[in-house]
Amino acid sequence: MNQAELEAFLISIRRHLHQYPELSKEEFETTKSITSWLQEKKIEIRPTTLKTGVFADIKGDKPGPTIAVRADIDALPIEEKTDLSFASKVKGVMHACGHDFHTAAAIGASYLLKDNQEKLKGNVRLLFQPAEEIGGGAEKVINDGQLNGVDAVIGLHNKPDLPVGTIGLKQGPLMAAVDRFRVFIRGKGAHAALPHNSQDPIAATAQLITSLQTIVSRNVSPLQSAVISVTRIEGGSTWNVIPGDVTIEGTVRTFDVNVRSEVKQRFYTVTDHITAAFSQKAEIQWFVGPPPLFNHSVITEITRTAAERLSLEVVDPEPSTAGEDFAYYLQKIPGSFAFFGTSGNEDWHHPSFTVDEKAILKAAYYLYESTIELLEQYSTITEKQKSFPVCNLK
Repeated sequence: MNQAELEAFLISIRRHLHQYPELSKEEFETTKSITSWLQEKKIEIRPTTLKTGVFADIKGDKPGPTIAVRADIDALPIEEKTDLSFASKVKGVMHACGHDFHTAAAIGASYLLKDNQEKLKGNVRLLFQPAEEIGGGAEKVINDGQLNGVDAVIGLHNKPDLPVGTIGLKQGPLMAAVDRFRVFIRGKGAHAALPHNSQDPIAATAQLITSLQTIVSRNVSPLQSAVISVTRIEGGSTWNVIPGDVTIEGTVRTFDVNVRSEVKQRFYTVTDHITAAFSQKAEIQWFVGPPPLFNHSVITEITRTAAERLSLEVVDPEPSTAGEDFAYYLQKIPGSFAFFGTSGNEDWHHPSFTVDEKAILKAAYYLYESTIELLEQYSTITEKQKSFPVCNLK
């Protein structure tokens, strides 16, 4: 198909996925659709033990490395609030992070690579990864053996605040490490008119939330970055009773291994001491998420060459405190992750989130050209460069 036909096809794919979004670990119909689209092009599907996700190979006629192209396929538990003619038909579920865009672009790259299979100096591994939004999909893909034999990996994420035709490429840290916390503050309830008979967990929680912010302002260097956000508070059931306990949840975002460790240590210390001062106890649950996403310098420069060949405007993006489990791949092999301009109206995870579909074909060609360039140049990368410490966060 020509470029106009390919673009129309990819837009139809994106719209289909947008209408029928599926949550992490539930991408069953999405998996069937992707498999069908790849099989239409006679692309070889790889076996997997995972219930969702699609993995495939395009084997070149010439020997060379194996380059992986990754796209995530899951949606979010968000009720869509757009006026799109192809808005989500699944109540309470929406592609509010643009994974439908990523999937369509990767299928476009797959078609272009398949059309040029005889020219490939190596092989291509396609990773249509499930469960990115809950932070565990990439690890499952790795444990399933889908990264075996892969020499480098590339991917992209739509960026609403960048215009179509612009791409953000950056060596080193691009996205943050993600940790999640849940804290149970155990106090003693009483009648609201008799607060002296209580050990008020609401008062303790209010003081704790305020104090947690000083971890960043007074323990993290102004030259470093960290975020602590309390995003949920649950306590009490009526207006005239002091509850016996309160639960808070939230997240910590960091870019540096030492900062990550220090913030966690201070979090435990501050929480224990504040609650003890109110004669209460705290139970802390800490959930370790993806490490920071750390782009390999040489791979990123090679993808920059491909982007410039396509006349994309390459910019140096500001690192994002959002997280991405693509980072797990970069702990195993070198790779690069790009921010791709989509001229969006709202940022990720917003119920009115949209992308400009003019960016889909451009993204497909970027993934295609970057893969070709990596297959061409991978042999020139020295062993020392390949062993570049992509990330030391665990």
